Amino acid sequence: MPKMKTSRAAAKRFKVTGTGKLKRFKAYKSHILTKKSPKRKRNLRKSAIVDCTNVKNMKKILPYL
Repeated sequence: MPKMKTSRAAAKRFKVTGTGKLKRFKAYKSHILTKKSPKRKRNLRKSAIVDCTNVKNMKKILPYL
């Protein structure tokens, strides 16, 4: 059986934490920032954990992560 390929787009966007959870960065922080409040932009800076409903699919496209 051939090797599985990692989705390079996903590999650049997700990291694995020490406990094995997937860490992601929040969306809506790249442009049109003038209408967003400083508090909202500050909260978008923080990373988040991938929701449990998506983890199965993420592990499939990131087999060696």
